[in-house]
Amino acid sequence: MSKRILPYAMWVFPLSFFTYQFILRLWPSLMMQQIMQQFQVDATGFGLLASVYYYGYAGMQLPIAVLLDRFGARYVVCICAVLCGLSTLLFTYTDNWTLALISRFLVGAGSAAGFLATSKVISQWFGRQYYARMVGFSFTVGLLGAIYGGKPVSLLVENCGWQQVAFVLACVSIGIGVLTLLFLKTSSTPREKEQSTLCVKDLRKLLSSSTIWLLAISNLLMVGPLEGFADVWGVNYLMQAIAVNKADAAGFVSYIFVGMLFGGPLLAAWAKRIGNYSVITLCSLGMVLAFLWLLYATTFFNAYSLSALFFVVGILCCYQVLVFATGSELVSPAMLGITIAFLNCINMLGGSFFHSTIGWAMDHFWTGLMANGIRTYTMQSYQHALLIIPAAAAIGGILVIVVGWCRKRKIAN
Repeated sequence: MSKRILPYAMWVFPLSFFTYQFILRLWPSLMMQQIMQQFQVDATGFGLLASVYYYGYAGMQLPIAVLLDRFGARYVVCICAVLCGLSTLLFTYTDNWTLALISRFLVGAGSAAGFLATSKVISQWFGRQYYARMVGFSFTVGLLGAIYGGKPVSLLVENCGWQQVAFVLACVSIGIGVLTLLFLKTSSTPREKEQSTLCVKDLRKLLSSSTIWLLAISNLLMVGPLEGFADVWGVNYLMQAIAVNKADAAGFVSYIFVGMLFGGPLLAAWAKRIGNYSVITLCSLGMVLAFLWLLYATTFFNAYSLSALFFVVGILCCYQVLVFATGSELVSPAMLGITIAFLNCINMLGGSFFHSTIGWAMDHFWTGLMANGIRTYTMQSYQHALLIIPAAAAIGGILVIVVGWCRKRKIAN
């Protein structure tokens, strides 16, 4: 294999897992009713099941980074991909609720290696001048996994049954791990070694910064449209709101991920003109307006307007790129790595917050309807519960304004 092609061939292995973990992350939302029936749980229980994935993902960010430095991407991706596959098999064939929660936690923990390993391989096989471009390509390809993890997987579930589809998903994950072990290599070309040592002093300094905490919390509060709606509750809400089948509802929600393909560059270019804080705040306002329309103006929906709305929401969800850029401005270059890891951890915990809170609210507003032994939720239940998303986004936008004010005051002093 030529020297020009070899780096791309090596990049494909962690990239495949990074892309595939989006499917593993999203597929429970396509089987909400089946899962609730199998384990006899209500919306609060389903929200807990969805949230434990994010606990595993967020909690393993720093440990996975350390393991990648110690053992390399080849072994870490193999172990994590196989772990995701075996955990999915455990979830598929158990009727024990505790084991189901543990399995989803392990899927989240294993999925944490997806992007980190891809970034590691890029730094090893590509020159520093290509790093940003290859990371951008990786995000684009990874989001395709989220797109194709919607409607296509939903159609497979309808035609083949959810357990059969889950079995195939598990086998593919294990296959990715085995192929990575067999073929991924470490570059023999010396690269400039990155400083990645985590010091307790740096961590203490970071955690004592009120400005960083405000930025992290605002990031968490604004992640609802993506991790709260698109990941789990969106498909079932659309089935209730506009009476579409599951496959079409998943297709509409996937436009959020399509919008994210374009959102990063668009928001970055906009931020150069008016600043990061202003763009993040406007994204917050846009999320609030979009979800108020989504929840209370359903009579105006058609396929085109709904697709356009979700496309715009996807663009707004890329505010996270600007949050990381803002965080980098608040710390010294030596603390950049740990700051980004911290912001990403808190961001992923947003999924746990929204899934648990929305699930609790669904049960709080449940009217008592039952079907086939499981709870059935009305349109009003969904509306009241999902109102948490725009409310949290509004608070997140206000916190960003506070961070910007603190930043200007510090510079002035």
